[in-house]
Amino acid sequence: MSASKKEYKRITVKTLSEMKAAGEKIAMLTAYDFTMAKMVDAANVDIILVGDSASNVIAGHETTLPITLDQMIYHASAVVRGTQRALVVVDLPFGSYQSDSKEALRSAIRIMKESGAHTIKLEGGTENAESLKRILGAGIPVMGHLGLTPQSIYQFGTYTVRAKEQQEAEKLKSDALFLQEQGCFALVLEKVPASLAKTVADALHIPVIGIGAGSGVDGQVLVLHDMLGMTTEFSPRFLRRYLNLDEQIGGAITQYVADVKAIAFPSKDEQY
Repeated sequence: MSASKKEYKRITVKTLSEMKAAGEKIAMLTAYDFTMAKMVDAANVDIILVGDSASNVIAGHETTLPITLDQMIYHASAVVRGTQRALVVVDLPFGSYQSDSKEALRSAIRIMKESGAHTIKLEGGTENAESLKRILGAGIPVMGHLGLTPQSIYQFGTYTVRAKEQQEAEKLKSDALFLQEQGCFALVLEKVPASLAKTVADALHIPVIGIGAGSGVDGQVLVLHDMLGMTTEFSPRFLRRYLNLDEQIGGAITQYVADVKAIAFPSKDEQY
């Protein structure tokens, strides 16, 4: 059972460490704009992720790969302006850190300076050792991401569960320890078996946030548009839709159109 919840005026990387030590679960959601970030923050979400999933849910791309560093900074800046309590984490987009550690550092610095965000997140383990070392060496907090890493989707060829086989599971555990040893403050595990995720979370002293990784981790993250029912194209097992906004918003707009056509809007009370 989790310990009683402590009130935090502002979430920091130190806060998250304290929450794990106290057994308090960490709530994380995505946001990509000022208005939604303000609502998410007011609901006491602990971490707001400005995810490269904006490529999918905001820009309509099939994958996360097309979104640029400039676009990520634009979204992150809007989210920071709407946030007072939550820790704001920003994804380093595909191509901004993988092959050149100096470019990785420049990308991370741009996000921090131009958006005002608090931390960055990058995908992968030992293959990004040099980039990770440079970014952490500059004093920029880093959240890791293992398991299903969407920026590598063309390499995987599928969005199915990762690390079901022993070899990949051992690699994931090794990478998780590596990321902790390098200085990452937290780790996201995406779409891996719940038993493996719990094993990793129990072995690490940094918080492990899961998405499709079961309940044995230190916190959960979902894409905001998915959990609000604004996206309907897919229904993975791990997704719980707390609202059906696709239907509700569609109904409201349909009613607005009907009212305009029937001259029922605006009424006398709605004009000057």
